[in-house]
Amino acid sequence: MEQIKVFSGTSHPILAEQIASALHIELGKVQINRFKSGEIYVHYEESVRNCDIFLVQTFSHPINENIMELLIMADAAKRASARSITAVIPYFAYARQEKKDAPREPITGKMIADLLANVGIDRVITFDLHAPAIQGFFNIPVDHLTMIDSITEYLLQKGITNPVVVSPDAGRAKAAEKLATYLDAPFAIMMKKRPAHNAARVTHIIGEVEGRTPIIIEDMIDTGGTIVSVVEHLQAKGANPAYICATHPVFSANAVERLIHPAIQEVVVADTLPMDPISERFRVLSVASLLAEAIKINITGGSISTLFRAGM
Repeated sequence: MEQIKVFSGTSHPILAEQIASALHIELGKVQINRFKSGEIYVHYEESVRNCDIFLVQTFSHPINENIMELLIMADAAKRASARSITAVIPYFAYARQEKKDAPREPITGKMIADLLANVGIDRVITFDLHAPAIQGFFNIPVDHLTMIDSITEYLLQKGITNPVVVSPDAGRAKAAEKLATYLDAPFAIMMKKRPAHNAARVTHIIGEVEGRTPIIIEDMIDTGGTIVSVVEHLQAKGANPAYICATHPVFSANAVERLIHPAIQEVVVADTLPMDPISERFRVLSVASLLAEAIKINITGGSISTLFRAGM
């Protein structure tokens, strides 16, 4: 453990502190400044030579600034002769741009993966990618963690009566089916169309929801528009107010106001992104202990899958 050093970028210092505390080490000292021109400056204030470096930087707003900051941190560590550099990226932005849906579009998720590898990062640790296949974009190892076990434990403690796990679209069906199995609950899936970015229209639902309490599972909540559309459609079908579960609270625009909705009982998210306390309706689950365990496994050896009920 003497050769392990954890450094924090500016995107989520509280989480980095919690990870270091769980590892029983001090958070590394690094100076990160902005010049008047907006350029980023990084200086490690302690030696990292022959050390295994873990850089904690989630891709929160401002996303592009935080990505560039991580790249510069990695370059500085590499030039300072770090033995290995692992990027701990709880929320991997641009994951929704993982394929071409129209001609002349970029695949930005792949571009970000290339940038991280080319700057000298040896491994990435992240949570609940929008599309698990994004792991294949990387030419370096990716430890893809999930919050589904933590969410399951929390929901079991709630003792929700007559639940039904709902996938808001076909893309989340596998995760919803897994959660339904863990909760021993029935499963439903919603079909929808996307007329534009951050917009969705529910067309129909497959499964019985009348008189049941929906548990909607998502990887992220962005503007909240899709979630509100889903819960309103469920209520129209006779369902009770729903529980919303998502790993990443992106919460763009007026998402928080939208989620304080009479058809929503509670919103359960992880702290993969910094989030100020809002109200009792929002429950935030910590990822620090899982990340600390993943770091230990990377140093001492073992399998990441042992952290979860079933391998990813």
